[in-house]
Amino acid sequence: MYGMSYDEVMQWFAKWDELAVKGEVEQMADMALFPINTVTDGSATSWDRERFLKEMGAQLGGGGEVKMESVRTPHFINDNLVFVITDGTINGYTVRYGDLLVKVGDEWKFQTMVQGGWA
Repeated sequence: MYGMSYDEVMQWFAKWDELAVKGEVEQMADMALFPINTVTDGSATSWDRERFLKEMGAQLGGGGEVKMESVRTPHFINDNLVFVITDGTINGYTVRYGDLLVKVGDEWKFQTMVQGGWA
C-alpha cells in the first residue's frame, strides 16, 4: 500500500543525513514545514526557521567529523503522514528519536522531532 511512499521517505532521509553530515542547515531548513515542533521529556516547543538554523547549526557545528549510522522504521498514518522511528549512532552515541513527515504537494517535509533526554 505504501511501497512508493516508503522509497520516497528513505530517499528523503538519505538526503537529510547527507546535508546533516555536511552541516548544510539552510538546505535542511528548506526540507521543513515551519513552524516545526520539538518534543522531549516534559517539554514541547515550536521553532521557526531562524531558531531551527540557530539550534541545528550549533548541534552540527558546520559539518566535518560527523559519523552517522541509522536504521529507520516508517509508520504511515496515511499517504500524506508518516512517523519515522530512528535507531542509530551519531559519533559513537546511541540515539533513538522520531520524526513526523508531512507530504506537501509532491514532496515530504519535516515537521516534528521527538527525542528523550533534552529536558
